[in-house]
Formats: sequence, structure tokens, C-alpha cells
Amino acid sequence: MNIVVLDGYTLNPGDLDWQPLSGLAKHDGEGTFHCYDRTSEAELISRASNADIIFTNKTPITAETLSQLPQLKYIGVLATGTNVVDLNFAAECGVVVTNVPGYGPDAVAQMVFAHILHHTQRVSMHHNAVTAGKWNGSEDFCFTLAPLQSLMGKTLGLMGYGAIGRQVANIALAFGMKVLVNTRKELTGLPRGVEWIGFDEMLPRVDILSLHCPLTEATAKLVDRKVLEKMRPSAILINTARGGLIDEVALKQALEQGEIAAAGVDVLSSEPPEADNPLLSAVNISITPHNAWATLEARQNLLDIAIANLQAFLSAKALNRVN
Repeated sequence: MNIVVLDGYTLNPGDLDWQPLSGLAKHDGEGTFHCYDRTSEAELISRASNADIIFTNKTPITAETLSQLPQLKYIGVLATGTNVVDLNFAAECGVVVTNVPGYGPDAVAQMVFAHILHHTQRVSMHHNAVTAGKWNGSEDFCFTLAPLQSLMGKTLGLMGYGAIGRQVANIALAFGMKVLVNTRKELTGLPRGVEWIGFDEMLPRVDILSLHCPLTEATAKLVDRKVLEKMRPSAILINTARGGLIDEVALKQALEQGEIAAAGVDVLSSEPPEADNPLLSAVNISITPHNAWATLEARQNLLDIAIANLQAFLSAKALNRVN
């Protein structure tokens, strides 16, 4: 059995062990295992032509590609989202596709609060001031360059309430925050301190709005000019879901005009972003490069689940199959 990992670097830049996966390829003594850091469109067919099993994170597997890989039996997506694979055509070809759901909600929730605390505690601002000598020359034992904010008693709004949203809510409750949740269908039986609410009703009530919904036709540019105008001038917007949920031009304008106080995002509309992405030059924003998911522990869990998916397939069982 021949296994090819098309773009393994993001998952494993060198601190995880591929051996459990490579061992599956070689268990019959004749299989091969090849792992590439990255694979371009031009390289894909030559690298995968003899593969029975392919693993991909973001390398697209189109119908045209699939039609040139008659030996292929299985595609393991090393992520939750499966838009990189033509699922319908894969099914027509008899190719099983699996994904890896729920491998790191704690990691993403942690990043949500990293962005929140970045803006409320202003750690980097004061660190830069200290290393620039401003504490050395201070007349007082401490100083603040801007107001610090307590999260106790603040209201957090969650757009979406899946595994990540629930973990964010748990952390917020531990901070003593109030949590408002919006989902497509009204939720009941929520934990103490968590309340379902309509989206438009939620906007003027929240101190922080955090996005945790999928990107669909209905949610594309969900946060647009009209939504931002309904938020408090002191509000913070957080997005660790999908960049397309935000109208980036509108957000930059809202930040520059003081319509909201700050934003923290781990995702942008295109990744890597174009040099002229409006948020790269926006004020009062923190941007991380879509790495909220990428703690060591979450990546190990992702790899373990991907291996378990393949083991199930080899045993004629279905685990996390998406087509």
C-alpha cells in the first residue's frame, strides 16, 4: 500500500512522528510512504500517480486530478474542512474521503482569549514601552499608557455554539462574564450564565463578539457595515472561524472611525493574504496567521485521528467519512 502526504509541513514541521502512519504503508512489506512539505499543482500527479492513499491539508484534489489517479482508494483530509476535495466526484470514483473533526477546540478557544487579553490587558503595548526605557525613567512604581479592562461582568456574544463556541463560553464563565449565544435555531437548556438571543438583538449588548459559525452563502460577509454600526463603540470583534465572515473593508473603516474599539482575527479572506488586504493596515487590530488550531497537542491529536480514520478504512469500517 502506497501512502503519500502532499503537504505535511503545516501539521508536522518536525516535532511530530510520522512513523505510525508510515508503518501502515509498510505493514505488508511492499508499501511505500512519501511525505512532502508542500505540493504544487504541477507536482501533484507525478507525486500521487502510484498512491493508494493520499493525505492533504490544503492541496486541492479536483475532479480533473482524481480522473488521473485510477489507483487511488482513499483521501484523508488533515483538517476539518473538506472543500479542497471534490467529494461528489470522489464518490463516483469509489474513493473514500475522511476528515478530522473536533481535534482542538481548546486550542482555538485559547487563541480567542489571547486576542481578547491582548486588547484588554495591553501587554505588548506596555512591554514595548518598558523595553524602550519608559519604566526606567518613570516617577512612579507603575504606569499605564491606556486603560486596562476587567473581563468580570462583561458580556461576550458568540455567533455559533459548536465545540469551539462551547469551550469559549466555559472560559468566559470562569472569568465571570455573561454569555449570549446566537445560532440558526433557538437553543434551550443552556448552562447557567449562557442565554440564546437573536443576532440583531445581541449586537448592541455585547462587549465582545466572537465568531464561531461556518462560512456559507448565508454567512458570507455576515459582519458588514450595518452590523458594525449596531455594535458598541467600546466593543471588540474576534474571528477565529473563517475570514470570509467579515467584510474586511467595512471592518477597517469601523476601526479607523472608532465605531468599534478593536478586533482580533486569526483568519483572513484569502490566505496567505494579498499585500493590499485592508486589515493589514488597519488600526487597533491583532492578526495571527491562521494558527489558532496549531498547538502541539492539537496537532498531535489531529494526526492520531487521521491515523485512526485510515485504520478504520483498512478494516472496512467507516470513521469520519464525509462522502
